[in-house]
Amino acid sequence: MIAAGRYSDAYMVNWDSNVFPGILGRTCDRPCEPACRRVRVEKEPVAICRLKRVAADYKDDIQDRLPKIPKRKNGKRIALVGAGPASLAVARDLAPLGYHIVVYDRDSHAGGMMRTQIPKFRLPETVLDEEVGYILGMGLETRFGQGVDSMKALLAEGYDAIFVGCGAPRGRDLDVPGRKEAAAHIHIGIDWLASVSFGHVTSIGKRVLVLGGGNTAMDCCRSARRLGGEDVKVVVRSGFEEMKASPWEKEDAMHEGIPIFNFMVPKAVTHDNGRLTGMVFEKVKAVYDERGRRDLVPTGEPDVHMKCDEVLVAVGQQNAFPWIERDAGIEFDQWGLPRLDATTLQSTVPKVFFGGDAAFGPKNIIWAVAHAHEAAVSIDKFCNGENVRERPAPKTLLTSQKMGIHEWSYDNQVSLDKRYRVPTKDNKIVLKDIKVEVELGYDPKLALAEAERCLNCDVQTVFTSKLCIECDACVDICPMDCITFTTNGDEGDLRARLNAPAKNTKQDLYVSDSLKTGRVMVKDEDVCLHCSLCAERCPTGAWDMQKFLIEVTHAGPGCRSRSKESTIS
Repeated sequence: MIAAGRYSDAYMVNWDSNVFPGILGRTCDRPCEPACRRVRVEKEPVAICRLKRVAADYKDDIQDRLPKIPKRKNGKRIALVGAGPASLAVARDLAPLGYHIVVYDRDSHAGGMMRTQIPKFRLPETVLDEEVGYILGMGLETRFGQGVDSMKALLAEGYDAIFVGCGAPRGRDLDVPGRKEAAAHIHIGIDWLASVSFGHVTSIGKRVLVLGGGNTAMDCCRSARRLGGEDVKVVVRSGFEEMKASPWEKEDAMHEGIPIFNFMVPKAVTHDNGRLTGMVFEKVKAVYDERGRRDLVPTGEPDVHMKCDEVLVAVGQQNAFPWIERDAGIEFDQWGLPRLDATTLQSTVPKVFFGGDAAFGPKNIIWAVAHAHEAAVSIDKFCNGENVRERPAPKTLLTSQKMGIHEWSYDNQVSLDKRYRVPTKDNKIVLKDIKVEVELGYDPKLALAEAERCLNCDVQTVFTSKLCIECDACVDICPMDCITFTTNGDEGDLRARLNAPAKNTKQDLYVSDSLKTGRVMVKDEDVCLHCSLCAERCPTGAWDMQKFLIEVTHAGPGCRSRSKESTIS
């Protein structure tokens, strides 16, 4: 759709599943991209994340495409604790079904960590407000500036279900000598980012140390550069490759002149009567045992002292539920996380559900959205008196793409283009203003070129064994040697006997029924390009190219028992 210039259509397809195309098109951790078929041809996948931004940037007004909210509610009230991505996505799924949604959040604006922890140079406030606004416009009752201090009190309000999506709001601290004495100049990373976001912090010392190797640390160091930090350094316990930060986040930080020092463990804070002067680090190396477990051991080299004026601690986050009384019926594990059903996200109090970072610890926005869809299904079924564990699988559909003998309804040319780099503003501009977005995004021309790198992994090769005459024409024309006709056998033996041995055991083989000669057709999906040449060459139509569509399971009548009628009007 993007390649065809159908930006609004592309946006709505994406909005249906990930809820925040414009936000995620700028900030997503991209868990989908390693699975992209393009990496089987070259190093870089299709820029799926940045193409979502294209759909958001160039769409028309889509307000009239959003779900209509029933004027008459269904009589059920749902409380959402926190107004971050998980809670907002739950609201998006349940509000159109007639539920009365009440959202609590201590902050004055919705967005949660998307607003407080992601700097505006990565996610402009206008984009955040627009996509959060689509959901707030669904008639939610918002209680912003009003945190929840007691789960027991919330349960006593009589809500039919409660969803906890308050994130992981507590940053891990540093416990080394001198930390308390110099506390005035040492800040917890996520708290500092929130203060920057709301304008409470507008400057920082010239020499800044950022401790930690995750994306929060990258946001801290880049923010510090924009607030007056002239000498900003990142110090990490692990090696560069083991850092939790996304590769592109590390690249962006280094591009802005921020060095990263690895294998250095904080040992002490130095100060002069409480005035921070620097930090001492011990140099370590990684040693692995026979099971591959890593241990950091001292190298024996002299300790390193780094001078600084301020320190930002971004060494991890953890859940904090001081407001959930331990006798409220919700059980917690040894790590302080709620005991949940991994599928339904239901707690040990049946009407209380969790999602996002509050469920299983810190991860990312798209993970929170995935939780939200599942939790919304559970809440809808629970409120309708159904077994929350009985949930339908996603809907799937296969549709032939054949328009003629050698003509397809999709572009099956294999582009040789490398991944297109997203244009960015000059450092001289972006480092002067923390609100100036760094990435410019693809323009329509670059978006078309990047979209055409797609190898159509949604178009599947479908083989009908009864039509095959075993002429081997498909074998001859396949550019990847991924099709083999041979006698069947055990998987290990079969993998070794293919025209191109299938060494990736994580990828299943496509094995046909027995053919007339007793052989089978074996196809290695791991190297198939979906180029359609086998289907074009086949004289009998045994091969076809069929578009695969998956519709994720959403809350609503379709998830409920067929014997029950919807209460929505």
